[in-house]
Amino acid sequence: MSSRKRAMSLAELAPQVITGIDDLKATYGDWQSHEATHVDPQQVESVLGELIERLDADFPYFHPQYAGQMLKPPHPVAMAAYLATMQINPNNHSIDASRATTQMEHEVLDQLAAMFGLGEDYMGHLTWSGTTANLEALWICREIRPGAAIAHSADSHYTHSRMGEVLGIETVSIPTEADGRMSLDALEEVLRTREIGAVVATLGTTGLGAVDPLADIIPLARQYGARVHVDAAYGGFFTILQGELAPETARHYAAIAQSDSVVVDPHKHGLQPYGCGAVLFPDQSILRFYHHESPYTYFASTERHFGEIQLECSRGGASAAALWATLKVFPLTMSGLGAIIAPGYRAAQAWHGLISESDILQPYQRPETDIITYLPRVQTMRQLDEVSHAIFEMAAAPARPQQTHLATYVVKPEQLRMRGIAIEDDAPTARIMRSVLMKPEHEPLIPEMHHHVSMWSRRAYERVLAGEAALGA
Repeated sequence: MSSRKRAMSLAELAPQVITGIDDLKATYGDWQSHEATHVDPQQVESVLGELIERLDADFPYFHPQYAGQMLKPPHPVAMAAYLATMQINPNNHSIDASRATTQMEHEVLDQLAAMFGLGEDYMGHLTWSGTTANLEALWICREIRPGAAIAHSADSHYTHSRMGEVLGIETVSIPTEADGRMSLDALEEVLRTREIGAVVATLGTTGLGAVDPLADIIPLARQYGARVHVDAAYGGFFTILQGELAPETARHYAAIAQSDSVVVDPHKHGLQPYGCGAVLFPDQSILRFYHHESPYTYFASTERHFGEIQLECSRGGASAAALWATLKVFPLTMSGLGAIIAPGYRAAQAWHGLISESDILQPYQRPETDIITYLPRVQTMRQLDEVSHAIFEMAAAPARPQQTHLATYVVKPEQLRMRGIAIEDDAPTARIMRSVLMKPEHEPLIPEMHHHVSMWSRRAYERVLAGEAALGA
């Protein structure tokens, strides 16, 4: 039997949600909008036209030839659901201000908790971002162990040191090994001080996509009385792919269920617009730290409101509705959302293989998720920095249909040596190449991307060598 599935656009879905909400509003009777809200149609048309013109300055984040930052378009289903709900604009702070979307949030949280293997007694909520989700988890760590420090990988997101400053918590950076993972030996040395209240394990670092050894961190932290918080803001949904991931990577994803808290961002791999993170705890014992009174927002509902169990106050219900609709269409299974995430993982593995066999490029390390790092084969750190920057510029320079948008990543000589890459140490740092292959459409493009990046690498290296020759003449 042939599948009825096909690509759909927001233009196709928008009429249903716009008309549907208009019909819903009409059931309450007509009313006249206040004249102060009236606008000049020609002016609005002009303003929106200018908006579109100004957005043209952005890079094509929506296109598979964009493999720079961690950006991908939300799915049209998510956009349509957000558009529908935004017209009502519920606030998930209070059930009274979000009767429908509060229930939707509970339903999506149940699915996220099940994905991570948390029990039915979990506590959690959506957030505006992974930053605020991590802030809340670290706040709980501070409340449980006042005065204790937080340990995190040197490659973890900068949010942890930043939020440490906000919360007045000392943060300790733990060195990484050659695979980009937190060093267990270095971690234990710090834990022996008994001054660490929590360890942050990152599953999917934003720089390298590396997965900290969570399954080994948990028993080590428990031995020294420290909590374990999992920052899976970027890589959390790779939990779905455990059967396809490398066995060691899958082992650490499976350990999330034994952690004390976990963060994930649906606005990264969950196909959502920005403004959708989540924090979850395996049990509700931490509720004792939430002290909240709001006499003017809770008046018709007696159940617990999300505003009572979060640091944020107002929070858009449209985010919950968009995620709810998306997970209805793409459930958290290998054949659902997993089928959208897996191509990026396979793309990274395929490109790593091609780079490993290249005479002009070499891998920095094997990708564990869908972020791949690589560098041109050069002789010195200065050459590495100049050639990498030239590749970045050359790739984006052609006419739009031929552009490829990449990114760079700064490394030190000792980090290269750890990975068996020996080049002359004539500069303290250098840029290498980094590509984020988070769109499923990246997978079929890998041979073409590899061809073009290899071509630009040769041209860039020749240009740098010519420049050096000219200076030496």
